[in-house]
Amino acid sequence: MRQYTERRSQDAFTALVHRHVNLVYSTALRLVRSPHLAEEVAQSVFADLANQAARLAPDTVLPSLLYQVARRTAIDVVRRESRRQLREQVAYELSTMNATAAEWNQVEPLLDEAMHALDETDRVAILLRFFENKSLREVGQALGTSDDAAQKRVSRAVERLREFFIKRGVAVGAAGITAVISANAVQASPAGLAATISSAIALAGTTTIATTTTATVAKTIAMTTLQKTLIAATLAVTVSATLYEAHQTSTLRDELQTSQNHIQALQEEQAPLHQQIQELSGERDNAKNQLATVTAENDQWKATQKSAALSKSQGGGDALSQSTGSDGSESGKSSTSLAQMMNDPKMKEYIHQTQLKMIKERYAALFAELNLTPDDVEKFTQLIGDKWMKVTDLGPQLASGNTDAASKEQAMSKAYKENDDQLQSLLGPTGFVRYNEFTHEIPARSTVTLLNNQLGSSPLTDDQSARLIDIVKAEPYTATHGINGEMDPAFFGSQDDIDKYVKLVTDANQRILDQAASFLTPVQLSALAAVQNNSLTAQKLQGAALTQKH
Repeated sequence: MRQYTERRSQDAFTALVHRHVNLVYSTALRLVRSPHLAEEVAQSVFADLANQAARLAPDTVLPSLLYQVARRTAIDVVRRESRRQLREQVAYELSTMNATAAEWNQVEPLLDEAMHALDETDRVAILLRFFENKSLREVGQALGTSDDAAQKRVSRAVERLREFFIKRGVAVGAAGITAVISANAVQASPAGLAATISSAIALAGTTTIATTTTATVAKTIAMTTLQKTLIAATLAVTVSATLYEAHQTSTLRDELQTSQNHIQALQEEQAPLHQQIQELSGERDNAKNQLATVTAENDQWKATQKSAALSKSQGGGDALSQSTGSDGSESGKSSTSLAQMMNDPKMKEYIHQTQLKMIKERYAALFAELNLTPDDVEKFTQLIGDKWMKVTDLGPQLASGNTDAASKEQAMSKAYKENDDQLQSLLGPTGFVRYNEFTHEIPARSTVTLLNNQLGSSPLTDDQSARLIDIVKAEPYTATHGINGEMDPAFFGSQDDIDKYVKLVTDANQRILDQAASFLTPVQLSALAAVQNNSLTAQKLQGAALTQKH
């Protein structure tokens, strides 16, 4: 530390980083529970150390200082991520509400008439699937049929609802019907209503009205949700009138006061939410303005590039070449920066160590399944790490834009296959086959893990997880591997290559959603779609950040 403070020695600071990076990274990882966030925290801590080194007391115990700074920084990151996730969740819910509000306003007046027009079995299927949010397996059990039969029953019932609405001038698709019914058909009753009805019916049980009340309640079982609510409210009024006639005024007054208190409490709870919605709206407007600014700058840059290309074609090639070489134009920045980074031995070693750690985490279950010894685990990790590093070394060449598509594909294929013979020798023929199978299972396992993280306290059941894994495994690995955080070679190619890859992934995602609809609830299916969209968006951003060409 003294050498760095006095002489600003980069070697001295690098030695400090290597000495203490494991402590800082491990401390951050325990708190943020994310390798990527932990790396971000580690970089921030050492950046702070570099800036504040001159102010440190001579007797400073560096490990203790780094531990405290890492802990505080990690806590700040956790808080920041929590606020960001909350804002995203609220924004998502608001956008969903806005998207379905118009269709619901058209469907709502006709919904109960349409439900009444269905036969009993179709009505039960719709109620269980979309009013009660049950899975197709639960619907099938209630109807005494299989999952597939329940799915067909639900689809036919939705189609009949759609036909009913079309005849009455409401043009809405089957997907739109299911979405608006799931989101709006069952709403929370007023606070205290259930308790009021229960108490009133219990008190009325000793009077002559008990027989009539029991018969009325029994009939409500076969009625729709809206009819049940109306009859329950009417029953409450009738019983209340009877109790009034029996001079039970004080009881009703207490219940009325309780209801008013609940209403006031709800109004107070809604005030902060209204303010939060306004803040999110402001943030959304700011984001739109920033996007517009970035888009304008991008259009200006493209116009400049076209003008430069035109000048070159008209004989100004030498001048343009000199200008580009002197001012460092954007067309060469990406590959030059990437090449410089990969030519730094320390940075290259850091990337390699990070890859080795990812390999051990990703293939931990395979190590246990094949009963590999610690030495075999290390050999396996090094072999896979060498394959990954070869592909990383190709990054500057692929990002430069000077390599044709066939050469890129050949280079990538060669890098992945060179170590296969050594892997087969280490694992044996059977183990090598299982390794390939396991590699193709990783996207499916990652999908389940990310979906469970999205669902929070209500994860998938073991049966749902197994069925989803089978569906994702059936898709081409080239269409699913991006869920692991891997970047497809298409992002090093032309815009046409990227568009083809995006379509490949989008089609695969839609097939997965279509099949998963048979055993996932609407909420789970919506979360799965969000996981898929987030993954593809992340790949696009990573590709754009690395290449800066598209």
